[in-house]
Amino acid sequence: MKIVEEKYIRLDVLEKQNYIKIIKDNFEKYLSKQLDLTRVSAPILVTKESGLQDDLSGTERKVAFDILKDGATLEIVQSLAKWKRMALKKYNLKTHKGLYTDMLAIRRDDKIDEIHSIYVDQWDWEKVITKEDRTFDYLKNTVKQIVKAIKQTSKLLKTKGFTYVDICEKVYFITSQQLLDMYPTKSAKEREYEITKKYKTVFIMQIGDILSNGYPHDLRAPDYDDWGLNGDLLFYHEVLDIALEVSSMGIRVDKETLLSQTKKSNTGERLSYDFHKSILRKQLPLSIGGGIGQSRLCQLLLGRAHIGEVQVSYWDKKTLDECKNARIELL
Repeated sequence: MKIVEEKYIRLDVLEKQNYIKIIKDNFEKYLSKQLDLTRVSAPILVTKESGLQDDLSGTERKVAFDILKDGATLEIVQSLAKWKRMALKKYNLKTHKGLYTDMLAIRRDDKIDEIHSIYVDQWDWEKVITKEDRTFDYLKNTVKQIVKAIKQTSKLLKTKGFTYVDICEKVYFITSQQLLDMYPTKSAKEREYEITKKYKTVFIMQIGDILSNGYPHDLRAPDYDDWGLNGDLLFYHEVLDIALEVSSMGIRVDKETLLSQTKKSNTGERLSYDFHKSILRKQLPLSIGGGIGQSRLCQLLLGRAHIGEVQVSYWDKKTLDECKNARIELL
């Protein structure tokens, strides 16, 4: 584990817990005000047949089990990307109104390291938009509002005695193809690092489709984000000297992009699910949405060297030994 020691402020476990509560209690208030969102309850379990499970890149194994009553098989969610859009309709939310929720998930195939955990906690949000809103400008303005809420939270922390981390509110926007053109010999993660270290707060747009090198910048499920109108929000994290992704978000697929992206990804069988049928029949509202990592945001704003400092999860022996040797106290 590589840590920039001079940037790392050591906190005892109770101090961390107090700061985590400040962040979580207040960021969601700032976010809901910026985006005009209402908090709702959300599921942790879905059925496969509903089509509401987020398949992420399409290769991850779900945590599934059958129940005693009727033998039905349930899956623990990997995210709520699709459920939220159904919820917009259920709650009859009007144009430019939205919802947010606490999303808890298990991603059993995620790697375990300084910024990854098999336990995922996010603020998942979704908002009703119009056809005319399906533009780069609307996407960018939404990103700026999210960054403003993060900046407000960092300012609040300073008033509570934590004055180290400063968030750059100016967002640098770049498409994944432009980023490849800028650093053609580097890997996707190396490109992210270079641009984020330079500009501090970066939104990389258009993730999922094939680039000029024959590969996507990163894998994305074909049935929620429009690959032409989505992106990842990254911040430079000084303690680890990395680009830290805090949010993945985007304008959601309409009928045309759902058909196009499932064809490109050879996932046309998904169109038989209820969720996908609802999009094809134009029975669901057009929307924009995303997830904002709760632990990732706490790790960023508190300058933590390991995500296990701000969440309780499973860590292997190697991780536990490394953290102990580095005097990093996990929760």
